Amino acid sequence: MSKRKPLRVVEAPADVEREPRPPVEAIRAAAFTQFAERGYPVVTVRDIMKACGLTQGALYNHFKSKDELLHDIIASTQGELERVCQHAVAGAGDDPRAKLAAFVRIYVVRHCRLKVEAVVANREISWLGAERVADIRRSRRAIRDILVAILTEGDQRGVFDSPQIDGRRDLKAVAMALLDQCTHVSMWYGPRGQLGEEQMAKLYVEMALRAVGAKPQ
Repeated sequence: MSKRKPLRVVEAPADVEREPRPPVEAIRAAAFTQFAERGYPVVTVRDIMKACGLTQGALYNHFKSKDELLHDIIASTQGELERVCQHAVAGAGDDPRAKLAAFVRIYVVRHCRLKVEAVVANREISWLGAERVADIRRSRRAIRDILVAILTEGDQRGVFDSPQIDGRRDLKAVAMALLDQCTHVSMWYGPRGQLGEEQMAKLYVEMALRAVGAKPQ
């Protein structure tokens, strides 16, 4: 079995004043960081509570188990991703090109900005049981279907020319390829690179539009 490569988490400077988080938010933040750095199996409840400066018993005031905590943080970040994608597309107007650009932009910016959350949601979900995974998968299908609807509309209106294989289009496969590309920016993006979040999002928008054969506006 290959060794897990630790995720480097950049901390804010120590002299930055912060308002104290409510206990449940402190627990969630500590869990994200611990799971990202070390992986769900080896992190204990004691580790999480020590990281956020609370007693071990405080966790059980909000979560029944470490498993429930993992489900909570993944489901919450996944639900927010679905919400912001829906909102971005709804506000983009009628043109499928603008809708695709809005979708990709918000998706990539979020995955650049919330790297720790994205890594945990995509890597540690495998430790959850089938019942706990069900609503997360529903949300992921909903996000995929938003993208499929954009691609379908674009092809039907003649502004996209999505790839065909043997004369057939599989827009779900195209959507999944675009989502995989956008999701994995969280695995390598760093704020000290040549491109900032918005520039990276513009790059991914350009790649997505080219991938589906978008015609110039």
